[in-house]
Amino acid sequence: MPEKPRVVIAGASGFIGPALVRSFARDGYDVRTIGRSAADASWRDPAAIAALVDGADVLMNLAGKSVNCRYTDRGRDEILRSRVETTRALREAVAVASTPPRVWLNASTATIYRHRMDAPNTESTGEIGEGFSVDVATNWEREFFADGLPETRRVALRMAIVLGDGPATRLLVRLARLGIGGPQLDGWWPQHRRYRGIGPRPTGDGRAPHRDTRGRQRFSWVHVDDVVSAVRFLAERSDIEGVVNVVAPEASDNRTLMQTLRRIVGAPFGLPAFRWMLEPAMWALRTESELVLKSRWVAPERLTAAGFTFAHTDLEEALRTVAGRSAGSRR
Repeated sequence: MPEKPRVVIAGASGFIGPALVRSFARDGYDVRTIGRSAADASWRDPAAIAALVDGADVLMNLAGKSVNCRYTDRGRDEILRSRVETTRALREAVAVASTPPRVWLNASTATIYRHRMDAPNTESTGEIGEGFSVDVATNWEREFFADGLPETRRVALRMAIVLGDGPATRLLVRLARLGIGGPQLDGWWPQHRRYRGIGPRPTGDGRAPHRDTRGRQRFSWVHVDDVVSAVRFLAERSDIEGVVNVVAPEASDNRTLMQTLRRIVGAPFGLPAFRWMLEPAMWALRTESELVLKSRWVAPERLTAAGFTFAHTDLEEALRTVAGRSAGSRR
């Protein structure tokens, strides 16, 4: 019997990873993983990583510390390090492989684009932002696209907020259940430096931005099922490389998002969360207000042009498929 095609998934322990493992395994791939534990190769073993990558058909990298945390100095450093160093380790393995993967897809983030209320960021017209989260993304992509790998097509997946049993959905559902599921409103708050730039060329002035969006900051999202479908689609499209926005076609806004969540979880009311209310709540939840206050407006220009079909384009339908499971799994 011919050997099964091999797919190597790094960072498969998050909520996107298992979905990808199931999808590839269902289609007959030999699925191997790289991670910190319970994986076929450890990040501490470069030789084992090289052996897995050599001869693989598809390489997928999802590794990186969750950004759903407080941006302490230690947390900031680990968010950046966990992305850049794992990507470098994979690139080095691909570079020395006698039979390198035909395609390498690497997670990135749509947070790389600036806060925007006037128009969506596409791959061709998007404007790169500044500050900590943007610097993480730009350094991550710079490491991914470094050096020539002529036999391996590389695609960076600029993913919007992924709806599923993951940290973003759990945070939003929890806010709605706690009764602070109204719009999140920016405003005055004592300055801090947690959002200052990072890396060899940090950007921004180090100040946390204040934006008067009145709860209309845009909310771009994508269902986890469509992330899996997009990965499978892009793995087979030999004509697509570079950066690709992985995001549902229609963005919502914060007011509509929270109103929809309240309806889904049955919350009778949702207090507007002014920043002076939101910051203590985010401290208690051990996360950052940037995750809900930044306007994230992104459009899937390249996927749409290539003929990709999204299964989930309605926000309420998408949230209903994941909100109950996500909330219940962490109670």
